[in-house]
Amino acid sequence: MNYNQNKKIAQITSQTLIIGVDIAKFKHVARAQDFRGIEFGSPCYFENTKEGFEHFLKWISEIKKEQSIMD
Repeated sequence: MNYNQNKKIAQITSQTLIIGVDIAKFKHVARAQDFRGIEFGSPCYFENTKEGFEHFLKWISEIKKEQSIMD
């Protein structure tokens, strides 16, 4: 691992929300976890539309609120 990669990893704290998204042509799936890999809530399924993306952003906001994670 080089220095830059270590520096990026060191930025992850207990207040870091990690979002993973599996993208597809029409429907995407997102999951949220903390820095230890513990998953929060249920997966978010959303379509490749403006409304789908707004649903995804709302899901992130709800997870942040539930877990008391600040911006």
